[in-house]
Amino acid sequence: MPCGCSYVERYLDRISNGTIPDDRRSAMTELQSLVAESRSAQMSFGAMGFPILLNVLKEDREDVELVRGALETFVSALTPIETSQGPKTEVQPASMNSDLLSRETENISLLLSLLSEEDFYVRYYTIQLLTALLTNSLKRLQEAILLIPRGITVLMDMLMDREVIRNEALLLLTYLTRDAEEIQKIVVFEGVFEKIFSIIREEGYSDGGVVVQDCLELLNNLIRHSSSNQMLLKETMGFDPLISILKIRRGSAFNFTQQKTVNLLGALNTVELLLTGGPSSESGKDANKNANQAALAQKNILDHLLLLGVESQWAPVALRCMALRCIGNLVLRNPQNLDSLAKKQVGEEPHVQPALNAILSIILRTSIAQEFVAADFVFKCFCEKNPNGQALLASTIAPHPNQGDTHRAASDMPFGSILLQALVSSDVNEDMEACCRASSVLSHIINDNLQSKDRVLQIQLETPTPSLGRTEPLLHRIVTCLSIAASADGENNQSSHLEESYIQPVILRLLIVWLVDCSNAVNCLLESAVHLNYIIELASSKRYTACVHGLAAVVLGACVLYNASREKGRDAFAVADAISQKIGLTTYFLRFDELRKSLAHPSSKQRHRKELSRSSANSMSDFQEIEEDETNKDDQHPVLSEIFDSQFVNFLNKLESDIRENIMDIFSRTKTATAVLPAELEQKNGEVDGEYIKRLKSFVEKQCNEMQDLLARNAMLAEEFVKTGGSNTADTSQKPSSGRERVQMEALRQELEGAKRQIESLKTEKSQIEAEANHQRNLAVKMESDLKSLSDAYNSLEQANYRLDAEVKTLRQGGGVPYPDVEAIKAQAKEEAEKDSEAELNDLLVCLGQEQSKVEKLSARLAELGEDVDALLQGIGDDTAIPDDDDEDEDEDDE
Repeated sequence: MPCGCSYVERYLDRISNGTIPDDRRSAMTELQSLVAESRSAQMSFGAMGFPILLNVLKEDREDVELVRGALETFVSALTPIETSQGPKTEVQPASMNSDLLSRETENISLLLSLLSEEDFYVRYYTIQLLTALLTNSLKRLQEAILLIPRGITVLMDMLMDREVIRNEALLLLTYLTRDAEEIQKIVVFEGVFEKIFSIIREEGYSDGGVVVQDCLELLNNLIRHSSSNQMLLKETMGFDPLISILKIRRGSAFNFTQQKTVNLLGALNTVELLLTGGPSSESGKDANKNANQAALAQKNILDHLLLLGVESQWAPVALRCMALRCIGNLVLRNPQNLDSLAKKQVGEEPHVQPALNAILSIILRTSIAQEFVAADFVFKCFCEKNPNGQALLASTIAPHPNQGDTHRAASDMPFGSILLQALVSSDVNEDMEACCRASSVLSHIINDNLQSKDRVLQIQLETPTPSLGRTEPLLHRIVTCLSIAASADGENNQSSHLEESYIQPVILRLLIVWLVDCSNAVNCLLESAVHLNYIIELASSKRYTACVHGLAAVVLGACVLYNASREKGRDAFAVADAISQKIGLTTYFLRFDELRKSLAHPSSKQRHRKELSRSSANSMSDFQEIEEDETNKDDQHPVLSEIFDSQFVNFLNKLESDIRENIMDIFSRTKTATAVLPAELEQKNGEVDGEYIKRLKSFVEKQCNEMQDLLARNAMLAEEFVKTGGSNTADTSQKPSSGRERVQMEALRQELEGAKRQIESLKTEKSQIEAEANHQRNLAVKMESDLKSLSDAYNSLEQANYRLDAEVKTLRQGGGVPYPDVEAIKAQAKEEAEKDSEAELNDLLVCLGQEQSKVEKLSARLAELGEDVDALLQGIGDDTAIPDDDDEDEDEDDE
């Protein structure tokens, strides 16, 4: 046994078997020093010392000094000792000791009982020991404390103890309430909200130390996943104490210490949790969110948030960003708060401007990407489900008389003029980032608002376009800016100019939002063939990223899906043909898959709601460091991960599905739609049967020709699929990664399987239609036969009539014999025969009309399926023709 272990054993023996109190205390002190310095001693103590020291805590309560030493020894045994020797994966003795001590619920109950001791240090070391246990065995300790009667109550009483113990108890409760719903309920029931805000008030609100941070972290643990706790906080304490934390003095430029920043971040995190209303799974989340929005607005929280996020440009970046996000959540889908923000003014006289103008200025001038994202989030929330607000902002977008005066203060210009200046200034000073950010704001203004889209579409810029002979629409200028950004990006190395990698995607997002459900915008974009060719180049050129490829493909798809033009070269067929010829349908559809993968990222909300603890406080207070880390770890710019949120990604997925379906529908029908009018299938007045049949044959022949055209187009597409698949495989075989090849092969496989399923379905439908056609043909034959039989019967009746006439004449010539009125009998018989014949003929004609209608519908369906309808009609005529005399003679000969 090593020397350290032997010393541990010797000290434990003196403590356990000693009779002199001073000697036992001395051994306890020496044991504590050894365990605090040696990992081997910690290991040995865990193997031998726990029962002995636990017995001391039970049996020697009257010896306060010995109990203190035992508790301090336990704390040392559970505190990790850092060492440079040994592998990092080596098991920590402190962790093993924590597991051993927390294994028995009786041990935790014993420690909680010590919190009732009068000695200050006994209570203090006990709290420290429980906190050390929580660090390594959180779940087990949470379960154990729930099983102990009044366990949580004892800990809550510690919040009223002396300051040092209170602070340790506060930290202990912060650990205990993490993801522990039952403990949270008990803590709230014990009146923790009152105690939390009492401590915060005593510490000086945001000017307090780390204790305020711990209080806010505990508060956030309690309301993060519980709408009921949020309602209880609102009803018991109200939001006045929270507002008091956010109050700062205007102009206190150098009063933001790191701890104050962290405290304010904690309070803003509380506000954000209240404004989200709780977890999405809870049924009353929306109602609770609306109530919290209204209650916070009544406390004028918007003024404090604007002061922190907009007016205090000397405040830390993290603080400004969090305040801006809270502003967005405060106004989201809340008409009263939206109206308040639209009317709010910021600044001091004489430099006063609308709050929305000030937030737009932040977007355009900030050099910090996170601040741009946060300010952009405000406009996203302001415009969501707010058509009146969107129309208000869109109505201000117009060239300003002093647009070219770059020295003119932005505060003197309307909101729309500031936005338009940023959008069109790129061709003057190549400020593409300002154009990109203004595009993001404009996309929110016109999103899901056809009136705003058409209003902005009518804006004409002064710069003339020679090819069009008129002023240039704003949409055309946006495309020009996109081309400038693309050319600049192509000249630079993407790895060293990462900040430019989000400019094109953001502008493309504006085009997508603008084109969706707006045929006028699609028509305006396609007025110049250069625009279509350029978008096709973005989707096909290898110079651009997968994100740019995919978004450009969505733009092209929107030009097909929402195209209402009938002009040749600008209709949906023309765009679809251009995609097929210049990109290839397989490659085009693969762009959607690549886009989906490039936008697959963790939810931004999860990052923003990162729990603010002591370990994360320093990094959370400096977003710039986080931004650099994210940039180094991922090729995608963090702005894209924030702006292209899950809501927009879901919108793209739905749009992609519609585009796929629409394009395949275009390639499954002919270019010139043929209107099948019922009048064309009806026999005209005075038209003989021969001409009628000839016209029907001409109509069917035309349908067959168009069907052949369709089959030829489909054959071309199938050949293209094969060629594209082969070229893609050859291209990817030269690359070290096989991921792209697998994507291409999987896409081709899925498309081929879908085509096979469609072919099988068509074959089944074709067989069913053919069977129905045969059935109808047999019915037609039967009807023809019945008609012939009726005609023969009528002829026989006429012959019988002639015979009776002859007999009557003979009888008359005989004379002397009374005879009946033959003419009357003849007329009566003829009338009855005609009635019967007419009724049968009417029934037969009705049946023939119904069958003729069915045959016509089946002919049209067979024509769509590629059958030769003419051949079928000829067959029916041959089969159902009335036999001539020669045939009758042959039949008689056969008999």
